Amino acid sequence: MADGSELPYRPCAGVMLVNRHGNIFVGQRLDSTLEAWQMPQGGIDKGEAAEAAALRELVEETGVTPDKVELVAKAEEELFYDLPDELIGKIWGGKYRGQRQRWFLYRFTGADHDINIRTPHPEFRAWRWAEPEEVPQAIVGFKKALYEKLFEIFAEPLDEMMKR
Repeated sequence: MADGSELPYRPCAGVMLVNRHGNIFVGQRLDSTLEAWQMPQGGIDKGEAAEAAALRELVEETGVTPDKVELVAKAEEELFYDLPDELIGKIWGGKYRGQRQRWFLYRFTGADHDINIRTPHPEFRAWRWAEPEEVPQAIVGFKKALYEKLFEIFAEPLDEMMKR
């Protein structure tokens, strides 16, 4: 089972957080030496709704509270990615082959000082606002196709946000 094909996918929720300038929050993970960045995301607890998990992860990873965001759209389909073979068995206790993710697009209504990645259990070493076209290029290779698909799914609401 070295390729992990018999393992399930980990249920996960993610947030595409967009500021008033149309830029997207990305964070650089603490547990990686790569230059890769990602949007806030994390596991869905048993019995937890996907959107509740997304908001919980947003608070846990960025310090941004629900009163500083407005839901714009949600992806109706789950998106999947597989871990590279060398990571299977090394993360998530070896229980998963990758993730199945539910994504939510939120408008950030706060100010940059409302973002604090120095949370009780920090996951990011740095953060920045990225241009939308930068984000899929900045992600680790094995998540790139998922991010590209996500930008296709959110293309229309992102476009509408830019018109405001």
